Amino acid sequence: MQSVFAQEKPIPAVKEKDSSQFMKKNLKRPTVTAPVEPPISIQDYKIISYARDTTYLDTTLSIQKEYKYNYLRRDDFELMPFANVAQPYNALGVDMEQAVLYPSLGARARNIAYMEVQDISYYNVPTPLTDLFFKTTFEQGQLLDASLTFNTSRRLNFFIAFKGMRSLGKYQYSQIQSGNFRTTANYQSKNERYTMRAHIAAQDIDSEENGGLLSKELQFESEDPDFRDRSRMDVFFTNARNKILGKRYFLDQRFAIFQKRDSIRQSSVGIGHEFTYETKYFQFLQDGQNDYFGASFITPIDDKATLKTFFNRLSLDYSNRFLGTLKGFVNLYNYDYYFNSILITDTQTIPNQLRGDELAVGGLYQKTIGGFALDASLTYGITGALTNYIFDAAATYTINDQHKVKVSAHSSSRFPNFNFLLYQSEYENYNWNNSGSFENQNVQSLKFNLSSQVWGDLMAQYATTDNYTYFSSNATNEQIDNGIENAYVTPKQESSAVSHLKLKYTKEFKVGKWALNNTVMYQNVSQTNQVLNLPQLVTRNTLYFSSNVFKNAMFLQTGVTFKYFTKYTMDAYNPLLGEFYVQNREELGAFPLLDFFINAKVRQTRIYLKAEHFNSSFTGNTFYAAPNYPYRDFVVRFGLVWNFFS
Repeated sequence: MQSVFAQEKPIPAVKEKDSSQFMKKNLKRPTVTAPVEPPISIQDYKIISYARDTTYLDTTLSIQKEYKYNYLRRDDFELMPFANVAQPYNALGVDMEQAVLYPSLGARARNIAYMEVQDISYYNVPTPLTDLFFKTTFEQGQLLDASLTFNTSRRLNFFIAFKGMRSLGKYQYSQIQSGNFRTTANYQSKNERYTMRAHIAAQDIDSEENGGLLSKELQFESEDPDFRDRSRMDVFFTNARNKILGKRYFLDQRFAIFQKRDSIRQSSVGIGHEFTYETKYFQFLQDGQNDYFGASFITPIDDKATLKTFFNRLSLDYSNRFLGTLKGFVNLYNYDYYFNSILITDTQTIPNQLRGDELAVGGLYQKTIGGFALDASLTYGITGALTNYIFDAAATYTINDQHKVKVSAHSSSRFPNFNFLLYQSEYENYNWNNSGSFENQNVQSLKFNLSSQVWGDLMAQYATTDNYTYFSSNATNEQIDNGIENAYVTPKQESSAVSHLKLKYTKEFKVGKWALNNTVMYQNVSQTNQVLNLPQLVTRNTLYFSSNVFKNAMFLQTGVTFKYFTKYTMDAYNPLLGEFYVQNREELGAFPLLDFFINAKVRQTRIYLKAEHFNSSFTGNTFYAAPNYPYRDFVVRFGLVWNFFS
């Protein structure tokens, strides 16, 4: 047997270095990089309105922030405040358009700071956010509005806030205290098919009422040094107060039955439900009868008007990228406006209640094509005693980043507020039932807006109203001289049309670090009888300086604001009704208001210091917010707005 051996090539030895490189090459794992989230910016702190318009938190310091740094936290250019914080504001301008379909409780002078459904905002924030608003008041009190916004996930956000205020005031028996609690929730499901927002609001304003100055010519206008201490001045009474209190529960939800989103087509079909339940009352209390309001049935005085409302809306909407958004809805509204008893006299019987159910249908349409946007809505009542409708249409054209034009139209028909229709009081003259005789107040309006960073902002509005409803006094000149004009205040309707033209222009001029901000408003009222009284001209001009100081650690703004309005027969105030009423015997106004301010911003903190009405001591005591109610004297107030981010 022969054996055969095959020769094999020797395998070269692998160097240790090469072996190490081989192992490193084969054992290397691919690196997994975690996605990097974009940094959080101020634009991520979103604020969403009832109409679903979205803005973001603004921590800058501007002249507009100076105008909004007040109890209402909004620009009060068209308002004239009383001497104390949270007292009524007289009107320097009006918007006759009716924003809601149904009558409200009334007491409009005490209701101006009351937050309605449309005033509540909702939030979407990446991290917790705190907002603190503080401002001093007038003697023994402070104003604080504190809020906290947070989320439990990206899709569920909460907001809780309380606004509390107390101010003794400079005049006798004018103390005011208020509380405003609100909390909101805002939710969107992971697939974005279900959205929900809700809020709870509890609000009250409790005010002492003194009826105004008893001897304004001798004690106020004479500038007698004995009365520089305003608490020494005589007032009409020191035993009355009024109060407005409301509680509201709100829920708005939508579910997308069908939803498709891609680069070509975006469409959605959804059903929605909105629910509101609110209880609200206005109360006037007085220890004893006073001739200021006339004779009374019984004493002490305890007048209380209550309104309870249920509102439900069912809606179906369709949205398409090319066709726009179309929405139809049905409203069911239940109201119960009542007093505690029926009043029976020798001449009349005043019922204690107005209640009923209202059914309305409506729709809205929205479409944007390039720089052109169309928005229209109609709500029409089909059953119920409160026959009504509201129609709004607007077309907006954005020319470029600096210029935008908007044209809008409004038409509405609605009953006056409930306190015009029915009222009961312990005072004999404050009892009426006009529910069968008063007619709908009809409004037609056209408005033009130009927003331009070059030419300024211009607003022109023309409105006409049929059956204009107002309060007025039937007192004679002798009764007025005796200080009992308020004893004869009653609701009335004007049979002739009332037309109102308003032109408002805003423009700021800048030269280096100096700026001059101007707002001018012209108004003209066409009417057969003097039922709508407004100043013809209102102007506000602010000259101010802005600069970074302390090596850019602080931003500073300081300047002077001048405000002026022409003389007119300013409406008088009635504390029993919480309303203003028309008077045509006394012209007020034509006095300058000068404020000096120093504002600063350090990080997210804005600091405010203002010398209000510093010219009061040398321009004469002719400054009134309403007949017998002076505007405030020179006072220095300070405060801050502070935002915390987590």
